[in-house]
Amino acid sequence: MIEEDQDLIDQSPPPPDPNPNPNSAIHPRRVSFEHGLLPIQKLVFADPIQTLAPVKRKLADAATNNRVGSGVIAEVLQISGDHARLVLETLGSVLHSEGDPLVGAKPEEVESVGADLRDLVLFLYIQSYKKLLPRTHKDSAAVADVWPSTSAFDGYLSALSPIQLVRSNSRRFMPSQADDEAHQLSYLQKHLANIISLLAEPVEGEGEGEESVVLSMEAFEHLGFLVQFGDKGSDVSPLSQATPFFANSDPDMPAVPVPASQVHDWLLQNIASALESITERISGKENGPSNASDQDDAMSDACDAPNKVASSGRGPCLIEGVSKTSLVKQASDLRGRSVKVVNCHDSVIYLLAPLRYATVHGCSDTTIVLGAVGKALRVEHCERVHVIAAAKRVCIANCRECVFFLGVNQRPLIVGDNHKLQVAPYNTYYSHLEEHMSEVGVEATINKWDKPLALGAVDPHDSLSHPAGVADAQAESAACVDPDQFINFLIPNWFNGEEIGSTKDNPFPLPDPYMAAQQRNLKNLEETRRSLRETPLEENRKKELSSALHVYFKDWLYASGNIRQLYCLQGD
Repeated sequence: MIEEDQDLIDQSPPPPDPNPNPNSAIHPRRVSFEHGLLPIQKLVFADPIQTLAPVKRKLADAATNNRVGSGVIAEVLQISGDHARLVLETLGSVLHSEGDPLVGAKPEEVESVGADLRDLVLFLYIQSYKKLLPRTHKDSAAVADVWPSTSAFDGYLSALSPIQLVRSNSRRFMPSQADDEAHQLSYLQKHLANIISLLAEPVEGEGEGEESVVLSMEAFEHLGFLVQFGDKGSDVSPLSQATPFFANSDPDMPAVPVPASQVHDWLLQNIASALESITERISGKENGPSNASDQDDAMSDACDAPNKVASSGRGPCLIEGVSKTSLVKQASDLRGRSVKVVNCHDSVIYLLAPLRYATVHGCSDTTIVLGAVGKALRVEHCERVHVIAAAKRVCIANCRECVFFLGVNQRPLIVGDNHKLQVAPYNTYYSHLEEHMSEVGVEATINKWDKPLALGAVDPHDSLSHPAGVADAQAESAACVDPDQFINFLIPNWFNGEEIGSTKDNPFPLPDPYMAAQQRNLKNLEETRRSLRETPLEENRKKELSSALHVYFKDWLYASGNIRQLYCLQGD
């Protein structure tokens, strides 16, 4: 039936015109491709349409009110219960409709609430997507002085490891937003007929003919999982209002279904137009002066500065190339936004705001403090980085010698080629933290920092070829930080004049071993202070001792790099 439907879609009438929003371009919904892919081999179908057609029928037969829970997903897809729950959690983090029950489900409700069948099918389909390869920086000499040298243990990694592509001497960097968007639109363009056929339904009582397969407005809205119209970064809801066939539907009357071929051709026309526009933009940039990552036009003003912080209403805030400094962003800069921290080195970055999505890519020797991430945090291709984050979910991919201090509501996901990772409980606070957590839905009573879930060591979504036999290898998991090595992280009071929030302490309860170790350290500190105070020394000897302590402390400040933070504080 699916094959017949697809043939009917190919027999297309002239596309409808005009677009009711002629100034609004189509964009891929990037979060589905950036945060919605899972390296589980059984979910990656070589021929998605041939595999998913029977899978959809099985899921539909077991669905209740068009929704399927984790038990059905595990049985039909032949995956474990843990993986079935992971599918639901991942889908819930990237859904386009905030009103879907899965988005607001409590942790204990996720498996029973389940997913809408149509969203699940689209989610499974894009597991076949292959990411764009990292590209070589246009001016590798310009970044050589801030980019770390290859690690001593690089030679022990797989020759085809994705992290070595990033860390190699060719200085490869993540694709620009325009490149990524063009790649995602091209994927949708190629697979659009299949995708629509999975959402379309035959019209009862009609025989063979081009009008026998239709798409209802409700089914069309589920394409909002993959595409959106308008400014990038802002979901247009409902999607149907951007179309000529549903835009003026009476809300009190069910909209008349539209031939699937008509929807297919109209979307293809919009995708082709968007691809042409992106190609022209990329071509213009390549013929103009080079910058760090060929960003969108709205971001070009930021590209002349050595430390780039580019923010526009059209997409995520991009923080790029920060080196040997401290950077602070507050809620007034980022509230409700998504953020990407890219290619930063030897710095401390504070993003003290409620965020939707966050990505940390290609950073080294840097501490990154993220306020509250309500959807998903992804950390990839990083080395010797400390990440401190309160988040609903966290994915770590292709990192090494990194430490993660987490307050996380779902099990941290570890994928790809990782080495010497450590996890620890959340270890800081700032005055507005609990307010920000409440705003984006992160719960302080649930912290699964110590229950990482390791998946495949090879990412089936990259565009590399891999040796036979490694596809099923499991990623190296993370070790827990020794409680005696655990310390609190103090966030400076950067802006004294601003309103103070209500958070006075770490909102995530510390596990007993870490609390006990912390109390021992405090006790030792107090005993040392008392010992120094009570030591019978002459006045000149006290001055010598005080001077020696200051010298050792100053040496530590310089050796650890923390002296820069003091200078930054004085500068502000």
